[in-house]
Amino acid sequence: QVQLVESGGGTVQPGGSLKLSCAVSGMPFSSEHMSWYLQTPGEQLKWVASVDTTGIRSAGATSYANSVKGRFTISRNDVRDILFLQMNNLKPEDSGVYYCKARDYDHWGQGTQVTIAA
Repeated sequence: QVQLVESGGGTVQPGGSLKLSCAVSGMPFSSEHMSWYLQTPGEQLKWVASVDTTGIRSAGATSYANSVKGRFTISRNDVRDILFLQMNNLKPEDSGVYYCKARDYDHWGQGTQVTIAA
């Protein structure tokens, strides 16, 4: 049974930091291209960042939405099957529910709420 459990959200002031985690089970995590998405009220789901597998060809390549480039860092621990998103210099527009997802699986977790407010 595929499960993705996001955690680490909270409320911080602008300029603050949070580190999100996504614990994955029921799939071969180390073989999966993984991503973070952001859902804000009234808007479509937005892609935030992705990390490829750490094989010879992809070497864990990362990519980011322009809005978070230089502020967010996506990473993965293939031993513990956990995906991370380090978020620095947070802005109010970063607020919403963050979800992780594997490219090859149509499963979503419950998400974790991030609120940036003064």
